[in-house]
Amino acid sequence: MLDRTPKFLLDKDNPSSGQQPPSPHDEVLLDAYSQAVTSVVDRVGAAVVRVEPQISGRTAGMGSGVFISPDGLLLTNSHVMQGSREATLIGHDGRPVQARVIGDDPDTDLALLRADGDRLPFAALGDSKRLRRGQIAIAIGNPLGFESTVTAGVVSALGRSLRAKSGRLIDDVIQTDAALNPGNSGGPLVATSGEVIGINTAVIMGAQGICFAVASNTASFVVTELIRHGRVRRASIGVAGQTVPLPRRVAYAAGLPFNSGVVIAAVEADSPAAEAHLEPGDVILSLNGAPVGGIDDLVRLLNGDCIGRTMEAVVLRRGEMHAVAVTPVERKTAFARPR
Repeated sequence: MLDRTPKFLLDKDNPSSGQQPPSPHDEVLLDAYSQAVTSVVDRVGAAVVRVEPQISGRTAGMGSGVFISPDGLLLTNSHVMQGSREATLIGHDGRPVQARVIGDDPDTDLALLRADGDRLPFAALGDSKRLRRGQIAIAIGNPLGFESTVTAGVVSALGRSLRAKSGRLIDDVIQTDAALNPGNSGGPLVATSGEVIGINTAVIMGAQGICFAVASNTASFVVTELIRHGRVRRASIGVAGQTVPLPRRVAYAAGLPFNSGVVIAAVEADSPAAEAHLEPGDVILSLNGAPVGGIDDLVRLLNGDCIGRTMEAVVLRRGEMHAVAVTPVERKTAFARPR
């Protein structure tokens, strides 16, 4: 009589589990993944601290932060600081360090602090434009007060938009499934290279595995502006946009070094874009001759120097390229920055 017993039940080494034992190849892959994560934690973990904003001499809330230079520059979220000008930082060794706010940018939900001390452990900001969906992403922070907590996942999506508490859209946001909880805000999202690719900023309550981080290229821009001016003086053309891929032939015809651009999702009324007759669906390819490969490029190009200056935007509209003259204006914010 033919024996119809499933093969796995005849396995002498695993007679009752109902599963084949993992292959050596699977074990190698799992071990490589573990080594990648633990290596990042070893390199970056000491640079991550708990941030306790001080308002009127008392602690007001809690979040995370990451040192980005050995002389005490630290990035965290604007909403973590809540408008305060000072904070106490608690490192992995439990010792408190005092820090003061250099600048606060609620439009990107980022705040830059400087701590007392030098030769501090730090993590370098990476190039978020090089990220790909599916890439490993590691979040380090202090969720719910549990210090130095590590979660890992992947980059779920790129080029998202997220509304900040200031009411402005934060563009070029990274979506990840690395678990975040209250207290993770302001901590780093790190690649396996050990570079910071984003600053964790938000989680959608009630959803599973939908978390967001401000891209490191946006953070680099904000840090530069805050150090130089104490605030971020930005220009605006009055559009909301998202990074989209471009056909190679279009990128080649436009002389672009990469196959992506920024599609306009919405145009504000009475804005420079509206006056220039830009339309939703237009894809911005370049601005004043500089290629626009993504939202971070557009944010970087629309700096304080171009306010009031007429610029040429090359856009793709219904398969044809058009040159449009647009004059940016200064973006306004009601936030009172610390002095």
